Amino acid sequence: MTYAELKELYDLPFFDLIQRSRRAHEAHWPENEVQLCTLLSIKTGGCSEDCSYCAQSARYSTGVDAGRLMPKDEIIERAEFAKANGSTRFCMGAAWKGVREGTKRFDDVIEIVESVSQLGMEVCTTLGELGPTEAQKLKEAGVTAYNHNIDTSPDHYENIVSTHTFQDRLNTIRNAQDAGMSICSGGILGLGENNEDRLKMLEVLSGFNPQPESVPINSLVPIPGTPMAEQQGVDTFDVIRMIALARIAVPKAKVRLSAGRTQMSEEMQALCFFAGANSIFYGDKLLTTCNPQTEADLNLLKKLGLSPQKPRPEMEAPACENERPLAPACS
Repeated sequence: MTYAELKELYDLPFFDLIQRSRRAHEAHWPENEVQLCTLLSIKTGGCSEDCSYCAQSARYSTGVDAGRLMPKDEIIERAEFAKANGSTRFCMGAAWKGVREGTKRFDDVIEIVESVSQLGMEVCTTLGELGPTEAQKLKEAGVTAYNHNIDTSPDHYENIVSTHTFQDRLNTIRNAQDAGMSICSGGILGLGENNEDRLKMLEVLSGFNPQPESVPINSLVPIPGTPMAEQQGVDTFDVIRMIALARIAVPKAKVRLSAGRTQMSEEMQALCFFAGANSIFYGDKLLTTCNPQTEADLNLLKKLGLSPQKPRPEMEAPACENERPLAPACS
């Protein structure tokens, strides 16, 4: 969708927008299901990047110590626990600028992915920048989806990070898509952006060819020690509007309520589900910040008559739409 189209939707009265998004949701996701995902930080802290919101950057004093890659056996144990508690997607995140073929850490990650993929869950990784070769090897090892958020608009991006560019993000997404992985890509609300930035972020996401398989909508959790530590929270209705717009702009994607759910009431989460969200990160921790408790999540879904979505580890990545060669274009 174009910025003008998104702006027209954004300017609708709140309930008119929600009605539009609900129709889009019911057309593509009529089953009243929510995908339960678990996100595990398999390598925490010590990242060389300067993302101004991130507790894991080595450039800031946040109390997050640099750790080594978690042992494979421990990761497998956590994945098995997540599966036993209802998660259908297991996402592994590492605080690196990127990974490169021929290094021990990349070989270790490939071995971990191969083991996790045998558990019958969807496997997602977020490891920073990927080249074509690394992307292909991850796909062959069993990665279902690659997470690489674009965070905000192209124009605002340089205000929140200087150690890589917005184009670098797009290049990694292109490499992952060319390798046959689905893309999980969204943004963060509350980075000092304005409404125009938020809509331009969605314009980019909706223009991916193929579109993302999942779109996380995060609300900034300000971390003491980072440049974003004093940022104000995002208005409740702004979050819900972004959920609704994401559902309309990328109708076949799972729209995921991600970071910031700790600050959301059950009533707010219910409105987000009604507006089009159908995926959550599920468990007690989300990388370095708290996440609502497992039992509370299950109780809320039960109240709303929603059920966990079944895993689809063999799902194919969305296909390119050749008649719509928008950036990052199909090769």
